[in-house]
Amino acid sequence: MDNVVTGLASGPPAEAGPPGIDTSVPHPARRYNYWLGGTDNFAADRESADAIERAFPGMRAGILANRDVLRRIVRYLATDAGIRQFLDVGTGLPTADNTHEVAQRIALDSRVVYVDNDPLITTYAKSLLAGSAEGATAYLEADLRDPEALLSAQQLRETLDLSRPVALMLIAVLHFIPGHGRARPLVRTLMDALPAGSYLAVTHVTMDVMPDDEKAMYRRMLDSGKIDIWPRDRDEFAALFDGLDMVEPGIVMTTDWPDATQSDVDLSRISIWTGVARKP
Repeated sequence: MDNVVTGLASGPPAEAGPPGIDTSVPHPARRYNYWLGGTDNFAADRESADAIERAFPGMRAGILANRDVLRRIVRYLATDAGIRQFLDVGTGLPTADNTHEVAQRIALDSRVVYVDNDPLITTYAKSLLAGSAEGATAYLEADLRDPEALLSAQQLRETLDLSRPVALMLIAVLHFIPGHGRARPLVRTLMDALPAGSYLAVTHVTMDVMPDDEKAMYRRMLDSGKIDIWPRDRDEFAALFDGLDMVEPGIVMTTDWPDATQSDVDLSRISIWTGVARKP
């Protein structure tokens, strides 16, 4: 099962997919798409996703909760905070209620730049991410680990005005940056480039609320390199917002961020910290 979790198993026979894409090997973005009920996934992705959920029951509930909090955060930013520019890094495969769709339902002139470093996602995103005529939606292939290059990209500068407030969306992406303390400098570089009045929105997997047996399993998989999602505790997550003004209710589980649909799902099944803050 561990091999399936990390995409190392041969999996079922390959299905036909876009040229250059190996559909016989599970892919994290397609797994995520499957958990969300999307159709841009293949048998290997579904098998891998089901195996992960058997190892960590409630994984799908956490993914769905993470997607739901994205909608609520974007609604807050576009409505209450008046934000009209979004930089969504680590967008993954397009599915229902992408950032630009939520924002442009509220304000047609919203401008969104999506960023990811995966050619697979480029293949899908360019055809599926289309915004309103009044606003703008662009896709940039760049790497979060090189924030300076990301910020200097011509496409970003042509779409967003970095002299005006921008919402930096880092939704379920920083846990793909392994190592204690390695995420914070990347966030700081990006936020330093944005003006006062900008916002930072982050969700991140944690082991803080996992049962002890699952924590032990997770650590073993991390130590052996058999899982690529690096969890961070509340203190390290909170440090991402140093120097910023937290939006109420502060740092909480995704299902505790405002206006969530009432749910009886155990928080240990969610295991995702959420926070939004404003740059003073």
